[in-house]
Amino acid sequence: MSLTRRQVTAAAVAAVPLAFAVAGTAQADHRQRTLHIAGDSTAAQKYADAAPETGWGMALPFFLHKNLPVANHAVNGRSSKSFIDEGRLDAILGLIQPGDFLLVQFAHNDEKSDDPTRYTEPWTTYQDYLRQYIEGARSHGARPVLATPVERRRFDADGNAVPTHGEYPAAMRALAARERVALLDIEALSLALWQRLGVEETKVYFNWTATEQDNTHFNPPGAIAVARLVARELLRTRVLAPRDVIRLDDEIPTSWITWPEASSASVA
Repeated sequence: MSLTRRQVTAAAVAAVPLAFAVAGTAQADHRQRTLHIAGDSTAAQKYADAAPETGWGMALPFFLHKNLPVANHAVNGRSSKSFIDEGRLDAILGLIQPGDFLLVQFAHNDEKSDDPTRYTEPWTTYQDYLRQYIEGARSHGARPVLATPVERRRFDADGNAVPTHGEYPAAMRALAARERVALLDIEALSLALWQRLGVEETKVYFNWTATEQDNTHFNPPGAIAVARLVARELLRTRVLAPRDVIRLDDEIPTSWITWPEASSASVA
């Protein structure tokens, strides 16, 4: 779906109050930092018509101090390329402030070689587009953070969790090292988690319902588990300080996940 730049900007602005409400209302303070998420459906806000599907960005505020709100700009079906081509990065850069963070996770849709509007090649155009997020954040005094794509649920005949993202995680790792950008290796960590949980238990974490067997998107337990990985990586890489994170080892009730009704501005 193609949107005008004005529509994209309006949708981005409309999404911010929802994200702030989840994380806790911030005081009006120019020093307030915000963590912005640019990504795809695995991270995105989901609405009532999609429940119980849950993006990990919906659960991330549970692990961050209320004074570090999350603005979740991730959108279903987008790649690093299409997100930029639709003006969505520009919309974020219109909101982002010095001291904020821009957390970027793409690859699921970059891999779709049959779709020229989304496809990128790992070692060339994928890195080129990711570099635009890095440079955009830095040009506004914000800190870019790259996150390798969370893994899908896929097992071989012997019950081993297998990677599905080809060269994209390696390309992102290389770019992060070259550009000196903090890297959250969610691909490796999620693959290890699915391995520990095994073939049957992982069904609880992915969007397996009576009518759907989805091995890409999450149910509330999966979104919470991945958000916990993200928060721990933000701490490990010293993007955030210990005072910024909470509940890293606590049980998070799945009842904390809610799916609001979609507004016209949030539908894209």
